Amino acid sequence: MYLIVYSKPGCHLCEGLIEKLEQVTNPTLELEIRDITTKEEWFDRYQYEIPVMCTVISGTEKTLPRLSPRASVAQIEKSLAKLNL
Repeated sequence: MYLIVYSKPGCHLCEGLIEKLEQVTNPTLELEIRDITTKEEWFDRYQYEIPVMCTVISGTEKTLPRLSPRASVAQIEKSLAKLNL
């Protein structure tokens, strides 16, 4: 499972999500963190939406449903399992 998280430094929602994703007990989870302040295209697209989770399916990036900032690690694991990535 390959996840991309668009975030920016100092975003507490981003930091919380990333911290929880790092605790997910899925050995196949690969997590890539993309700082939207490093590319104008990312900033323009996600500045009001972060954190945004995406995955790559058949070479195309697909945005995943937003998770609640209050979701526990167990709830995040369950949500990811439902996506069948």
